[in-house]
Amino acid sequence: MRCTRSCASTTRAWSAPTEVYTVAWSYRVAAGREAAFEALYGASGAWCRLFAASPAYLGTRLLRDAGEPREYVTLDRWRTRADYEAFLQDNREAYAQIDRAGDALTESEARLGSFESE
Repeated sequence: MRCTRSCASTTRAWSAPTEVYTVAWSYRVAAGREAAFEALYGASGAWCRLFAASPAYLGTRLLRDAGEPREYVTLDRWRTRADYEAFLQDNREAYAQIDRAGDALTESEARLGSFESE
C-alpha cells in the first residue's frame, strides 16, 4: 500500500507518543469514485476536519493498495481508547452524517481492529 495524503501531515505530526490508540478500517471504493473517496478521507476531508476538533486526535493515514487501487485502509490515531470513545459519544450525529457520505462511495467497509501501543 502507498500512503496518500494524510491528516497527520496537516494537523499533527505523525510522531510516537508514549501511548497511542489506533483504529484501522478497510474500504473497497466503487469504480470511478476514488477521487471523491480520497477527498472525503484525505487530509482536508470531512473526517479529518471532524476528528481535528479533538485535542486527543493524533492524525490519520490514508493508504491505497499499490496493486489494487480501489482498496484503501485508514489508520486513525488517538491518545487513548477512552479519548476515542468519548469523541464518538460527543459527535454521534456528525459522525453518522459523514459515514453516510462515505457509504455512497464504497462497495464495502470493514473495521480491521483497534490497536494499543505503549
